[in-house]
Amino acid sequence: ADFASWYDGHPDVPRTWDLSAEKVAVLGVGNVALDIARILAKTADELLPTEIPPNVHEGLKANKAVEIHVFGRRGPAQAKFSPMELRELDHSPNIEVIVNPEDIDYDEGSIAERRKNKQTDMVAKTLENWAIRDIGDRPHKLFLHFFESPVEILGEDGKVVGLRTERTELDGTGNVKGTGQTTDWDVQAVYRAVGYLSDELPKLPWDTVSGTVPDQGGRVMEGDAPMPSTYVTGWIRRGPVGLIGHTKGDANETVANLLDDFAHGRLLTPETPEPEAVVTFLEGKGLTYTTWEGWYALDAAEKALGEPQGRERVKIVEREDMLRASGAID
Repeated sequence: ADFASWYDGHPDVPRTWDLSAEKVAVLGVGNVALDIARILAKTADELLPTEIPPNVHEGLKANKAVEIHVFGRRGPAQAKFSPMELRELDHSPNIEVIVNPEDIDYDEGSIAERRKNKQTDMVAKTLENWAIRDIGDRPHKLFLHFFESPVEILGEDGKVVGLRTERTELDGTGNVKGTGQTTDWDVQAVYRAVGYLSDELPKLPWDTVSGTVPDQGGRVMEGDAPMPSTYVTGWIRRGPVGLIGHTKGDANETVANLLDDFAHGRLLTPETPEPEAVVTFLEGKGLTYTTWEGWYALDAAEKALGEPQGRERVKIVEREDMLRASGAID
């Protein structure tokens, strides 16, 4: 998450990142893992057509990574990549995507998943095609490993010197079991991209096992009754699972129930319902805020910075600079 915040230009993280590792491990087989692997494997200039911030572009020029190893503990049918994100990896002239033919394996549960889910089948077919082709000569190698469960990060003098994994095998249901066979991989950095538990929020019910707020249709549930005017969506509702499409569906359901509660008078009545009360509240606390018009001003400022370079925009990273461009401060 820290690395993603760095290359996305989050204003509250450091502006530099240690990219001295030549061989890197990424744990996880979802789109976030793919994104991390792509950033590490592409050249800095390949990313210029994107909204990459200037400090990230400069940092990636010094990137030493030439081998990226992505690890999943289950098989191709259980990978959570979206087909388009996966195929995009192979479009780079600098990235050779490599899949071990021995990692192409399916059990009854895997086959059933492919039959009922078109995206799963498309991902599996892409991985199969990569597994049977000859390895080319593109300079950066990106290995997609399956049936390898991380066991231990190996360290020496406070630095990563390797990753130990245990070989797994399918159990018939699409899940896996360990075989006891381990492998030590020569890597100097490890990135974790296997989902995250959300933080518990005060005054809300909490499921300590799933790290979510109990809900029904997005309505926060306190026991058997919904809490008044309280709703959740996203990972705080279901945990770190699913693609953006799933999250959109959850959000649609939550908002539909919120509007239904509004229409039937089930929402709490605000003491100051006029829209201007929001601004009064923020100003009363001495908080700096950005208006919708300010967002458009920031958008225009970023596009203006990108125009001389032939880019769609150059992202403004520093918080004060963003506030200044949006007119929130002088």
